Amino acid sequence: LDDPKPRPRVQAEGWLAEPFARKLFAASGHDFAALKRAAARADFEPVKLGARARFGVENRVRAVASRNVAGALRGSDPALAGEWLVVTAHWDHLGRDDALSGDKIYNGAADNAAGTSALLVLAESILRGERPPRSLLFLAFTAEEKGLLGSRWYSEHPLVPLERTLMNLNIDGVNLLGRARDVASVGFGSSTLDEVLARHATAQGRRVDGESEPEKGIFYRSDHFHFARQGVPALYLSGPTDYRDRPPGWGKAQRDEYTQQRYHKPGDEPRPEWDYAGAVEDLELLRAVLLDVGSAELWPEWKPGAEFKARRDEMLRKRHK
Repeated sequence: LDDPKPRPRVQAEGWLAEPFARKLFAASGHDFAALKRAAARADFEPVKLGARARFGVENRVRAVASRNVAGALRGSDPALAGEWLVVTAHWDHLGRDDALSGDKIYNGAADNAAGTSALLVLAESILRGERPPRSLLFLAFTAEEKGLLGSRWYSEHPLVPLERTLMNLNIDGVNLLGRARDVASVGFGSSTLDEVLARHATAQGRRVDGESEPEKGIFYRSDHFHFARQGVPALYLSGPTDYRDRPPGWGKAQRDEYTQQRYHKPGDEPRPEWDYAGAVEDLELLRAVLLDVGSAELWPEWKPGAEFKARRDEMLRKRHK
């Protein structure tokens, strides 16, 4: 980002596959599993492995200008129109790679043309129908795939005050596999938005579960994260797993196949077997959540123990001074 503020970062960052990490720990005389359990405690202290690595990196850097895209719907109540709900999706993907043979274009149909389309559908639905007392800001972010850069920029240069932002609803992908019995909420249990979501999911005959693969850290890998780290309660749904009229395990098998064959690959294109009924059901659910929060007496809150609660509490204290 073209930003003069210093960014405290280490000079190099990297990731290890778990099997190699286990070997590295063992070679250093440490038990990976035991240290992983210990790291979950508040009193954990870093442990030196005594391992060394030598590597070099050569970068070619060029400046690229891009934009976030915003649209606002003012609330119907003048007394509450200065309070905001922010709905987000990222419009970028990975461009093209001329080194590839065959298809060189990363189309990003599921990730995240589908999510950007969902954002537009939600905006049009609320514009043409019932408008809540509070205002809504719809944001299509750039550079999510380059490290959540568009949302980070917005979170540090917001169009509407974060202390007057009730929630962020982030859409990064939609359900294109058909109607489901479950709703998967990433970060489930962190905020009172879960209760709002569950109330409207129940009306659809569905249940709310947590994400099925929390070890992948998905909460920290999409644009809602920069709202959460600033203290704003965030809601983000991942793909369900329990599909109607499908055998047990079918949903996970479909997701695994997508991850292995099309995720962040040129093969992420529109597919004739997509079933949009699930997307419609989810958008009806998200619209109900927005209208609920947009007219509710109480603001959404982080629950006790949530890592972002202290930031929100501090923000709201300053607002009421």
